Amino acid sequence: MSGEGTLYVVSAPSGAGKTSLVEQLVHRLPNLVKSRSYTSRPRRRGETDGVDYKFLSRQVFERMIARDEFLEWAEVFGNLYGTAKADVEMRLSNGEDVVLVIDVNGARQVRERRAAATSIFVMPPSPEILEARLRGRSQDSEGQIRRRLDVARDEVKAHGEYDHVVVNDDFEAAVDRLRAIIAGNGVASASAQARAETIAAEFSET
Repeated sequence: MSGEGTLYVVSAPSGAGKTSLVEQLVHRLPNLVKSRSYTSRPRRRGETDGVDYKFLSRQVFERMIARDEFLEWAEVFGNLYGTAKADVEMRLSNGEDVVLVIDVNGARQVRERRAAATSIFVMPPSPEILEARLRGRSQDSEGQIRRRLDVARDEVKAHGEYDHVVVNDDFEAAVDRLRAIIAGNGVASASAQARAETIAAEFSET
């Protein structure tokens, strides 16, 4: 394998389905790998250290921040999340394409450090559907759900900062759109952009 791989950034509000979409995408594209994020949050039931996340204590995470070891990092709902520079650089130098599943603030940091990264925003079809998905996960309290929806309103406003927007209204169709973007022939249509703007306006009204 020769040449450096391409870096992709995927962001979306919590509950929009970005993780499931990217996992399916990685399964279908052999040269695409998902970067493993580091986090200070406790491990949830069913999660495996080193597979879902690299789980660290907050103290260790903060030491890594102090040593500038993260390509990006952010505090989300009281927990720290980040992407280690060394992990990404190693994979890219090996010719692998790397996808980061990170929030809006993390994506901004990556664009500052790696302007060539291709960024994709996954948009939920509507505020109502996003709320239903969050409630369907049954892992958050009512207060946490309301907080996630408040954050989602701000995140959706940032969709215009991204190179591409994919609406996750149909899972398979969304995977296909993501795959087309990575294949280099995913050109945003005027109708898709108009729909994204309509959805963003719906979020601003909630």
